[in-house]
Amino acid sequence: MSNTTPKVWFITGAPRGFGLEVARAALARGDYVAATARRPEAVAAALGAHDRLLSLALDVTSEAQAVAAAEAAVARFGRIDVLLNNAGYGLLGAVEESSADEVEKLFATNVFGLLNVTRAVLPHMRRAGSGHVVNISSIGGYSAYAGWGVYGATKFAVEGLTEALAIELEPLGIHATVVEPGFFRTDFLDRSSLVKTAIEYPDYAATVGEMRALMASANHRQPGDPKKLAEALLVLADSPQPPVRLPLGSDTVAKIADKHRFVDRELEQWLSLAVSTDHDDVAK
Repeated sequence: MSNTTPKVWFITGAPRGFGLEVARAALARGDYVAATARRPEAVAAALGAHDRLLSLALDVTSEAQAVAAAEAAVARFGRIDVLLNNAGYGLLGAVEESSADEVEKLFATNVFGLLNVTRAVLPHMRRAGSGHVVNISSIGGYSAYAGWGVYGATKFAVEGLTEALAIELEPLGIHATVVEPGFFRTDFLDRSSLVKTAIEYPDYAATVGEMRALMASANHRQPGDPKKLAEALLVLADSPQPPVRLPLGSDTVAKIADKHRFVDRELEQWLSLAVSTDHDDVAK
C-alpha cells in the first residue's frame, strides 16, 4: 500500500485526547476511521457525521466487544491498516498507597484491554498480510517517576508486549510500534482520565506529595501539542519501515537520555559482580 492510499484506522479511546486528535487528522486527509468508545455517541458528538467515520461501542475490558467491533470495522471498510491502542487512564499515588482494586482496574484497561483489542484485530491483519499496531505508552513506561509507579508498570508492560509483537509480526508483513509521549496538553490530568489513590500517607509527602502538587499546577500547561502528536502519528503510519519505539516530546527525549546515562553509570559500577555469576566453563 502506497502512502497516498487512504488508510483504515481502528482507534480506541477516540472521543477525546490523542484518540480524538488522530481521528480528526486522519479524516481530514481522507483516511477511514473506526472510532471506538464506551459510548459511541460521544464519538459522534466530537467528530460529527462523516461518510468515512464509523462509531463503535467498545469497552476494551470486554474481549467479546473487541471482536465484534473489529468485525464491524472490517465489514464496513474491508480491512484495518492501523490499530491505535489509545484507551487508558492514569493512577497517581505511591505504590504502597495503591489498593489491590485500584491496581486491578488499571491493568484491566491499560494492559488486558490492549491485549483484548490486539487479539481481535490481528487475525484481520494476518489475513491481509499487512498492518501496523501502534500502542500508546508513556515516558513513564520507559523511566519511572515517583507517584506514577503502578501506572508506569502498565506502560512498561505495553513496552515489553510491543517489542515482542514487533519481532513476531515482522515475518507476517505487520509492524508494531510503541509510542512514548511526554506531557501533552490534553485532559489526562483531569478527573475524567486520572484517578488518585484513595489512600495518601504523609510519609510520602516529599516524593509523591510533591508530584501531586506538580501535576495540579501543570494541568493544561504541559509542553506537548496534541495536534502535532496526531500529525506525527500520521507520518508514523505512512512509514514503510516504522520504528519499534517512537518517543514524542522534548521532555521524553531528555528523560530517555538521562536514564541511559544513569544505566550506563550503574552498569559500569557493578559490572564485575554482574558478570561474576556465570559457570566457570563459560568462555569469557
